[in-house]
Amino acid sequence: MDMAGFAENTFVVIMAGGIGSRFWPFSRNNHPKQFHDVLGMGESMIQTTVRRFTGLCPISNIYIVTNREYAHLVRQHLPQLQDEQLLQEPIGRNTAPCIAYACFKIAQRNPEANIVVAPADHVILKEEAFTIIIRQALEAASKRDILVTLGIKPTRPDTGYGYIQYLTEEHGPLQKVKNFTEKPTLETAQSFLNSGDFVWNAGIFIWNVQTILKAFQENLKELAALFEAGSPVYYTQAEPTFIDSAYSQCQNISIDYGIMEKASNVYVILCEFGWSDLGTWNSLYNLAEKNAEGNVIDGNTLLYDTQNCIIKTPQNKLVVLQGLQDYIVAEYDDVLMVCRRTDEQKVKDFVSDVKAQKEANFA
Repeated sequence: MDMAGFAENTFVVIMAGGIGSRFWPFSRNNHPKQFHDVLGMGESMIQTTVRRFTGLCPISNIYIVTNREYAHLVRQHLPQLQDEQLLQEPIGRNTAPCIAYACFKIAQRNPEANIVVAPADHVILKEEAFTIIIRQALEAASKRDILVTLGIKPTRPDTGYGYIQYLTEEHGPLQKVKNFTEKPTLETAQSFLNSGDFVWNAGIFIWNVQTILKAFQENLKELAALFEAGSPVYYTQAEPTFIDSAYSQCQNISIDYGIMEKASNVYVILCEFGWSDLGTWNSLYNLAEKNAEGNVIDGNTLLYDTQNCIIKTPQNKLVVLQGLQDYIVAEYDDVLMVCRRTDEQKVKDFVSDVKAQKEANFA
């Protein structure tokens, strides 16, 4: 394989437009979690994600899709990127429009491009293993008319993830996808785990640009027509105006529902590389290092009779806790939240109530 030519044809699209409201009050409308150093690694999640891909392709082939109001944060965290690599959405319309925008734009620059699409806020602990898998996927997608997704071998019946069922017919790393299931009940998730032919949907996709454009044209015709019409203006000063118009006509639809669940050429690679979507406080608790009492602590604290808590508070504030078991204690930017870890699903309700009370600056 000509590695230099392969790298030149490799593009990465990083989706960085979400708010991550389940991580409130840490993740906020004005500062979502992808722009935080959630794991205390010395770099934000979006910086980690970009660094993870820099060995696969030139930095000029990495595109960030984000909400226009976060463009200044992207520039602040990733000053090495050019303006043309920053795709600004005027409004959020889920993953299908943002992927269509990026893929039609990349096709205009390189019609032979092989593309990796990944979220900006996922954790991958085994980066070397991840890179090997991505290279395998890119090689397969460059040779075959297939849409590839990554499936994580499940370790528990998690109801917060989507699942992929695959057919065990293929030899090698690729398995043909049978169907997708979004966030099942606990009973269903347990049956998936028991069956052995289900994996978690990591939300990471790999395909050749011509394959995905064809899939858009077959499954989301109106969306394809919208972004194909932009081909003459991509990489010009007219692009933002065109995108404003296109997004005002876009339906709100995910790539999973719009394409992956309908297409007949979807394959999954079964993976193990220390993955988490880091969607909730409990997912951070499960990943992070714990002290002898089972506490995860990021802050200046004095703890008494406190076990199995996750505490994330400002370093310039002393926090004294006594008698807490299995709690989330989180403070960021003038909001303090104390919540039982078992009730973490209520965090979204807290955010809704804050907005309903017109306290938007706290949401």
